[in-house]
This record gives sequence, C-alpha cells and structure tokens, in this order.
Amino acid sequence: MDSPRDPHVTAGLSGPLGTEDDLRAVVQEGADAPLVLLLGATGYIGGRLVPRLIAAGYRVRVLSRSRRRVEALPWAGDLEVVEGDASDPEAMAQATAGVDTVFYLVHSMTGGRDYGRKDRAIALNVARKAADAGVRQVIYLSGLHPDGVELSDHLASRQEVADILLASASPTLVLQAGVVIGAGSASFEMVRHLTEVLPYMPAPKWVRNSIQPIAVRDVIYYLLASARLPVPVNDTYDIGGPDVLRYSDMMNGYASVAGLPQRGITALPVLTPKLASHWVGLVTPVPRQIARPLVESLLHSCVMKDHRIDGLIPPPADGLTGYEESVRLALGRIEVDQVETSWVDSSVPGVPSDPMPSDPEWTGRTVFVDSRSRTTTAAPTAVWNVIAQVGGKTGWYSASVLWATRGVMDRVAGGVGLQRGRRTHASVKVGDAVDVWRVEVADAPDLLRLRAEMRVPGQAWLEMGTRPEDGETTYWQRAVFFPRGLSGRLYWLAMLPFHGLIFSGMVNRIVTEAEDTEPTGSS
Repeated sequence: MDSPRDPHVTAGLSGPLGTEDDLRAVVQEGADAPLVLLLGATGYIGGRLVPRLIAAGYRVRVLSRSRRRVEALPWAGDLEVVEGDASDPEAMAQATAGVDTVFYLVHSMTGGRDYGRKDRAIALNVARKAADAGVRQVIYLSGLHPDGVELSDHLASRQEVADILLASASPTLVLQAGVVIGAGSASFEMVRHLTEVLPYMPAPKWVRNSIQPIAVRDVIYYLLASARLPVPVNDTYDIGGPDVLRYSDMMNGYASVAGLPQRGITALPVLTPKLASHWVGLVTPVPRQIARPLVESLLHSCVMKDHRIDGLIPPPADGLTGYEESVRLALGRIEVDQVETSWVDSSVPGVPSDPMPSDPEWTGRTVFVDSRSRTTTAAPTAVWNVIAQVGGKTGWYSASVLWATRGVMDRVAGGVGLQRGRRTHASVKVGDAVDVWRVEVADAPDLLRLRAEMRVPGQAWLEMGTRPEDGETTYWQRAVFFPRGLSGRLYWLAMLPFHGLIFSGMVNRIVTEAEDTEPTGSS
C-alpha cells in the first residue's frame, strides 16, 4: 500500500523543490508551515493527497459541503474544515484566507447534464477568491487530451476550467493526466471488471486507441512536487506513465497480471458512447453516469504531447511506475480491507443529498414506514458489529435472491446496483457507499442510517440500531419512504409482499449472528 510515508511519493523532492526535513526546519524555527487549501478532499485523488500533505508538515484546510463527512475520515483531526460549496463566494473567501497553495481537484462529472455550467461557475469563483486572497499557486489536475479534435463534454469542461484558471490573476499549474491506475479508480475498475467478466469482448472501436496510463502514486508524486516549486508557475504540463498502450492492451495486460487467459477483443464500429456506457454499466460496478464521460474520453488517442514536465519536476528517483506494476499494486490493495479512496465515494446525481428529516418534520407529507425490532441477550456492541458488516460480500442477511434481483433491476434502470459493494468489510463511516446505499449516520452502536441511491420514485432510507432495555438489547430497524407522485405510492404497495420476507429475515438473522458471535459470558 502507498502510505503517507511512501518513499516513492516523497523521493525526488530534494534540491530546488525542498524536502520534508526542510519544511519541518522552517516550522521548528518558529515560522508557520505553508497553508494549503484542498478542494475535493473526499474524492479519489484528494483523499490520498491530504494525509501525505499532513505528513510532509503542511497546514491543511479543506472545503467540503459536509463537515460531518470529512470528520469521519481518519486524518480529520489534523486539518481545518470549512463547510460550504466551492461555487459560494462567501465560503470560498473564508477558505482561501491566508492560503499559500490551492489544490483544485473537483469536477462535476457525475453532476447531471448541467455539469459544464456548474464547473464554469466554480472555476470563476475559485479564480476570483484566490486572487483576492493573494494565493501564490493554484494546482489543477485536468485530463490528458489531444489537440485539434472535438473534445467530449467531460474533457471540454475540464479544459474550460483550465483556461479560466490560467487566465486568472493567480498563477496556475495545470497537470493533465490520462487513465489513472489504482485500487478504487473508476478507470481501473472498468478495466478490471471488463477483463474478468468477459472472456470474449465485442468492444467499441476506441479499444484500438493509444493511451498513456499513469499510476495513482505517480499522480500524487507530481501534485506534492508541484506545491514545492521555488517560484509560481502558470502553464500546462502533460503527465503520464512510461507505457503507451492500446486500451485492448491494458485489458490483456490486466489479464496477464491477474493470472487470466488473454481475452479475445473485436472492435465494432456500431457501439456509440451512449451504448457503450450502458454496456459498461451493466458489466462493471461503475454506474452509467460515471461510465459515459470516461468512455467519451477514450474516443481519441490520449498520450503525452511532450515531456516538458521533466524540466520542471524530475521523475521519481526510482522511476515512474509501469502499467503492469501499477496493476500489481492495485490488485494487492484490493485484496486487503483498506482501500484508501474509491470512485464509490462520489455522489450519484438524482438522489437526495440532504439528511433524513426527523420525525416531527414528517407532518404534512406522505411517508411510508416499515418498522421491526427484536430483543436479544447480546450486547449492543455485538449487535453493532453485525450491523456494520451489512452489504458487500456479507450481503443483507436475508433473501439474497431478492436483493440480487433488485440490484439487477437498478442496474438496468441506470442505477448503481449491488455490484458497487463497499470499500471495507468490517467498518462503516459517514459518506461510505454500501451497495445501493450511502451512509448518512454511523453512530455506534445506536444508529446506522443509509440513504438509497437506487432508482426509486421517491426518497428512501434504511435505519438499523440498538437500544438497551431492562438489561437486554433491542435491535430495531425501519425503512422509510417518501413517495413521489402516484408512481411512488404504487411502488411501495408493490414492494410490501417482499418487505415481509426481506426485513423480517434481516431482523432475525442479525440478532442470531450477534448472539452466535458474542463470546460466552459477555453482557
């Protein structure tokens, strides 16, 4: 695992770039360490960068729409959190005050059809407020793309953000990376699942395009090094790994590392990006909303136009990571229960994002509730340990066939389905994805609240928790549904027969598991 002390992402930072020891020496002399602001701290790259910035001695501030989600992360106590949206001038003014460097790692790829407008508004706001605050350097991670071609909406939006930042009063270093290879990366998960599921693959013609993938550890290396440049930079640089491959070579390279037979791949001209994203959405755990912009980004060959980056930031002392080595590192991480960050941390458009209303606020609106409970001699902590493992490989403790069927239906409808799984097996925290759900509250052992991200005509939550009663423990569970229109009411009525099987089975199995796993003599 690439740790915050991984020498690969700190090597090569001597000389004009400085070292961790140089930074600590400044702090020991009484001066404040540079303050950096990170936009996108809970994202795939941001979540890996933050602990490394902290380990290097920087003071770190993050801007997040959910303070609670950031505070659930293991390094939250070592940074400052400003709650707000990057498009809000007041929040951004507060976030940029006193900041030396801004890491711009946000992009609204999953924000619905209007994400271009949202990205434009955020970029303009960040540019203005960074200039007002006198920010020394903005560092923006963008997408690698060829010149002289019509870009996909996704890449065009990223380029527009880069143009806005480069034209601003704050020097901006734009790093353009292609396919990022690492455990939890959406791009890597596409490769992995397409290769593992399909021994023969009729694929879009873009499988023949050339791509220059880069290991996530090398992306982090370049980002860290960018913050230590001796003078501000206002320019764009391509970054990439040492290998230039076809997408089909990436899949068969994965097969080779994973010990699978080579896959037969036939390029078909009839698979449009829209059709291909549906196909990827059905075969892989990556939802269609994320798959489509990724697919569109592969329509043209994407390789580094030059290696000017080497004159600004020399490669790591041990060299950039080759593709197959990147896959080995990613597979090694998948096998353990500690994937640092994942694409599943991204929110999914079209689902409720605000907390579940408290009971009194339900007055005046239609709400359906399925409540169940059972008393047990198991301790609350024993019951919670079972609750916290729900989903993923563990399953939902009842009616596995019905859960699987519902997951397939959701995938067909364009939702996330059950294939998304969960990042870790035995622990759960706010913001985690658990199959078709998102964790809103994880207050052990009292309450686990999950918000549905499946396709339903309304808003849905599932709550599980414990409460002590007369020396015993009551496990309680309730499903809450706010229907939308007639279709929502009909949906709830249609699901009632299945609720009897699913939810009663969950209650009984969770209690039984808690009683069976609790050590003898526990109370």
